[in-house]
Amino acid sequence: MPTTLHATVHIPLPDRSYPICIGAGLLTNIEFLQATVKGTQAVIVTNVTVSPLYAATLRKTLQDRFSQVQLVELPDGESYKTWETLQSIFDALLTWGCDRKTVIFALGGGVVGDMAGFAAACFMRGVPFVQVPTTLLAQVDSSVGGKTGINHPAGKNMIGAFYQPLQVICDMDTLRTLPDRELKAGLAEVIKYGPIYDAGFFAWLEQNMQALLRRDVQALAWAIQRSCEIKAEVVGQDEKESGLRAILNYGHTFGHAIEAGLGFGAWLHGEAVAAGMVVAAQLSHNLGYISLADVQRIRSLVVQADLPVHLPVLSKQNNPAQYLKWMRLDKKSEAGRIHFILIREMGRAVIEPVDDSAVIQAIEQCTAV
Repeated sequence: MPTTLHATVHIPLPDRSYPICIGAGLLTNIEFLQATVKGTQAVIVTNVTVSPLYAATLRKTLQDRFSQVQLVELPDGESYKTWETLQSIFDALLTWGCDRKTVIFALGGGVVGDMAGFAAACFMRGVPFVQVPTTLLAQVDSSVGGKTGINHPAGKNMIGAFYQPLQVICDMDTLRTLPDRELKAGLAEVIKYGPIYDAGFFAWLEQNMQALLRRDVQALAWAIQRSCEIKAEVVGQDEKESGLRAILNYGHTFGHAIEAGLGFGAWLHGEAVAAGMVVAAQLSHNLGYISLADVQRIRSLVVQADLPVHLPVLSKQNNPAQYLKWMRLDKKSEAGRIHFILIREMGRAVIEPVDDSAVIQAIEQCTAV
């Protein structure tokens, strides 16, 4: 584990590589804005929760470079990740006379980052933007890799675009104000990198989960850095998720079904992913890939993080059928067959279609009673 509190991870893309800057005090340090961030006008997109905490700080820093810095405040929550909220961003950009050189700064968690990024991808067919994630989940996952979008009543993130930021600025100081529930939800996205890509990192998490829950700065710095390194390696090989990148959705097929089935916002995204990882591990075992001991290791680490390990009941009549209904809307489904991220061995994932009967068995084994 490195001792530095400042690190830079690069996303290696052919035409638009960019840095992820990780450290403390970055919101007040204009030097961490790359020379490529040019323009006369900046727009900070944030939400009503984050704005009172960090908007003024970022605005003051940006005023050293931009002649105008505007602020858009969105309502807070997954339930507002909609066309109507997206439209409010466009209304503000047009009211202020923004142009193609206006730079959008996404200041907030995953919902803000997804929506501000999607707005940047669409406004005037594309304007530059910078991700400034303020939650652990956003710092280790959603702000990295260029996925943007909004939800549809029929499914999560069904409408969006791949649109890469100019850079990602992860100021660890913003985690100090993060509620405990949000911190734990972010740890789910950290945990996923172990089973799918790095067994050594998984073992490190087993030894250091309590330090992460205590918000130990060194432990968080390394967890964020290693998570970003893994995602950078995967995205660099498969930017548009035509193959390998799909492994980053480990646990998400079940997780998205939970979110949509319960109603967006009932469970946090990371909470749903946590339960989804456990059932995906059980499914991997049932198919003969990993041992029951490996399933127990994954479940135990999720328990250590104080996250759910059982699927909630979506329907008292036919719960597995309800899960299958939502999962058929998953973007990895093809011709009605659901593809799952399975653990072939600790540190290596595969993407395969699975028969409904095997999925139903895993759901029944892992559903809360």
